[in-house]
Amino acid sequence: METVEGRNQPPIPPNQIKLLKFVDEEGEDRISVLPDCLLLEILSRLPSSKYAVRTGKLSKRWKHLWTFVPTLIFKHNRDDDDFVLFVDKTLSQCHQLKLKKFVVYTVYDIRFESQVKNWIRYAITCKVEELHLTLRNTEFKSEFVLDQYIFTNSCFTDLTLKGCMFNPTGTISWKNLRKLCIYYVKLNTDLTENILSGSPQLETLVLEDCYGFSLLDITSKSVKNLVLSGYVVAYDESESDIIRINAPNILSLTIEAELVLWKLLLVNVSSLVKANLDYINDDITSKEEEEEMLKGFIISLCHVKELTLGVFCSKVVSRLEAKGFVSPSNMKLPDIISHLYPDDDSLEHDDWSDSD
Repeated sequence: METVEGRNQPPIPPNQIKLLKFVDEEGEDRISVLPDCLLLEILSRLPSSKYAVRTGKLSKRWKHLWTFVPTLIFKHNRDDDDFVLFVDKTLSQCHQLKLKKFVVYTVYDIRFESQVKNWIRYAITCKVEELHLTLRNTEFKSEFVLDQYIFTNSCFTDLTLKGCMFNPTGTISWKNLRKLCIYYVKLNTDLTENILSGSPQLETLVLEDCYGFSLLDITSKSVKNLVLSGYVVAYDESESDIIRINAPNILSLTIEAELVLWKLLLVNVSSLVKANLDYINDDITSKEEEEEMLKGFIISLCHVKELTLGVFCSKVVSRLEAKGFVSPSNMKLPDIISHLYPDDDSLEHDDWSDSD
């Protein structure tokens, strides 16, 4: 059988060999005598499938073992010109009947649309449970068009779609999905309802730089964790004034990254136990508006057991306290804030732009 090893591929890093092959004082290879199930578990924990493939050169014992690994992770490095060929060859030699996880992280080029679709089809044929696609183009926009069969798969338990055109033409059916992360998707009431009604076991919803909605209405009783990681304004959209979140059943809420909007309001989060505010307001927002929005958050979250603030929000709280605002006892500030940053108005947005 032809190996996938490319002509210009470097050897297995010493730290990976150390992980995969342990030789005792008598020169006996202890790890290679382990049963296949344990060796496959070891290979599944490597950070990239390229390392698993290279173990085929260790010995006869390892030659074909990697072809049965239930976890496939493909990460495109800048200096890897043969990424598409490598993925194609790897999949052509694999013998999995069932995949636990399938990950593709690459800068998407429309020239390889058919190959990418074949990769996804392969993973779904193997009844993959965790599918993670990061296919953003060089402008970090969504361009890859998802086939409709992706929206009706009962095998998914964990699904990440970044850089994908999220456009289901029918009813979504993800009966076993527990975690969903979507990036740069235009949301509206109908699409949100389609996602939630089609995912009856969904527990965690992550919205990263999604846009186009004024109300995030999550009344599903299964969803317990909500992450709003940024809000952007698409190039063909006008700026949104106010975003409202109605999620009466969630237990954990995280609002992070840059929010390009005027105001975000919490309508109903009555079941919330834990909240994390680690966002940055866009420059369109004045300091007074920043303070008003955060103050509204804190008042709405006074009932939660644990309220954690990030560095930027901590700075805004410092300004509020200087004006007489009394912070609640459930609020926790980052330890670093008191050591590195003064509680005054001398720091502008640019000082916090790299806080992530």
